[in-house]
Amino acid sequence: MNTIFEEITDALARGERVELRGFGAFSVKKRDARIGRNPRTGESVAVEAKAVPFFKAGKLLRDRLNGLEV
Repeated sequence: MNTIFEEITDALARGERVELRGFGAFSVKKRDARIGRNPRTGESVAVEAKAVPFFKAGKLLRDRLNGLEV
C-alpha cells in the first residue's frame, strides 16, 4: 500500500491526474491567492496561492455507497 500511495503522491507532485477505475480520480487543484480573515481577531490576512490535492469518487463507488447494485 505504501508503494501505491507513494506513486500517487509522486504523480500529483508532477501535476498529473491519477485514475483508479471504479474507485475515483486524484488530481491537483490550484487555489489563487486571496485575502482571508482571522476568525479570532477579525483581522485581514493574506493567503498565498497554493496547490491542494482533490479526490473525486467514481460512479461505481458512489453507487455502491448509496446501496445501488451495479
